[in-house]
Amino acid sequence: MLRMPATEESKRLWTLLGLITAIGYFTYVHGFSNPPAFFWDENYHIASAQKYLNGVYFMEQHPPLGKLLIAAGEAIINQNPLDNQFLGTDYGTQIPEGFSFSGYRLFPVLLAWLTAPLLFLVLRKLTRSDLLGALLTSLYLFDNALIVHLRGAMLEPALLFFSVLTILAFLHLREEKDPRRFTWYAILFGGAFGCVLTTKVVGLVLILLIPALVWHLRRNSPSLQRLAGAGGMALLCVYIGVWQIHFALGKTINPALPDQGYYQASDSYKAVLAANLTHSVRWFPVMLKDSLAFVGHYNGGVPRLDMCKDEENGSPWFLWPVGGRSINYRWETPDGGLYQYLYLQVNPAIWWIALAGIVAAGGLLLASFVLDMRTPLQDRPLLLTFCALYGGYMTVISQIPRVMYLYHYFLPLIFSFCILALVWTECRRLGPWVLSTSGRVGAALALVAAIFISYEYYRPLSNYEPISDGAFMDRALVDIWELHCVNCPRFSPFVVPGKTDS
Repeated sequence: MLRMPATEESKRLWTLLGLITAIGYFTYVHGFSNPPAFFWDENYHIASAQKYLNGVYFMEQHPPLGKLLIAAGEAIINQNPLDNQFLGTDYGTQIPEGFSFSGYRLFPVLLAWLTAPLLFLVLRKLTRSDLLGALLTSLYLFDNALIVHLRGAMLEPALLFFSVLTILAFLHLREEKDPRRFTWYAILFGGAFGCVLTTKVVGLVLILLIPALVWHLRRNSPSLQRLAGAGGMALLCVYIGVWQIHFALGKTINPALPDQGYYQASDSYKAVLAANLTHSVRWFPVMLKDSLAFVGHYNGGVPRLDMCKDEENGSPWFLWPVGGRSINYRWETPDGGLYQYLYLQVNPAIWWIALAGIVAAGGLLLASFVLDMRTPLQDRPLLLTFCALYGGYMTVISQIPRVMYLYHYFLPLIFSFCILALVWTECRRLGPWVLSTSGRVGAALALVAAIFISYEYYRPLSNYEPISDGAFMDRALVDIWELHCVNCPRFSPFVVPGKTDS
């Protein structure tokens, strides 16, 4: 088999990286400052960011890294003369005239954009093909739901970026033989995982990568020691460092905030605040313990899912893989009379093919254990690992009693992209027919065409473009999405909104 010279391989790799980065700019970055208004959780996260910018103490249900990055973007851009409008509340509402969202959205949008080339590197390693990896990256580049949500001052852009970076480091650790490079990848793995854990608690599912690595390296004691030493130290440094920055910035008590500004803090934490010692690592355990305890306190007050509520935006976890339920983040009527929407609406071509990949992966794994397969799986442990990530996340999330939303599926959606890439590579036969590399590439090209057509069809809902009621409802292909325009009656295939059993 002829092998392409290294220089040509490098040139092709950088060309594809550049192309993916350019496409990602136009889908994720271009025009990100619009709409110049709050949507979804921006009300919470921008209020938190302003507390960082003004040194106000607060607690929140999520770890601090995502909100610190939102605040850092505003500190860098600095387009607002004042950043103190929401210091007395955890939920911002009225914005002053001329208020700019560009700074607050800067880092989330940059991380959402950079996730595209990172994911390409992951898919490239999984498929062992530059071209296949690039084509499958369209799963991320053209998903309408991801684009809508990740263009705001949200936490999910940081969660997905650092999760993909953790996965990339994991894949390199499985293959790296050089001790020095292995150590650096271990540091990257630990540091990226630390960033995941300090962004959203749901990222803890990536801990399953550790036993997968230990099993893979079980006969290589030096590598295991480097992983534990360098990777563990990087994880610890990032985790402690991010939380300590959060504690050090929160020095001023605002009595207008919950619990007279103390957020259920213990007497010990109150004493630390009174003595202005939040910068001291000595009191880190006290501050961290209270902050983690607040998560349970906060979530205890979040209502359960109630599908009968007229304004319920939540959805059960088992509807997420097929896109249920959509959420109308924002709408308004421009001068032309047509409504424009910012709708959390999936690209069905992406979500459904990703779900098909999960089903196919389950079939392949089951067959590999119970049948004498004519063509054995190339890397069954790796496929098992990503299926465990997906299944572990969905199992845990199904046990959470509070209301959850469609965007909570974004992380397992990324896992499903990886599973699909592995299935695409593993499927080398279809009955009596042998699937060649060119055949798999051709199928991937057809998939990209379907993805792009579907993206264009739903683009008005993700890009805040005017659309008529008729055109809107034409896009409501599946009842369980509960996709509805402003003037359209809301329909649920499961319940009658507003009615409960007597």
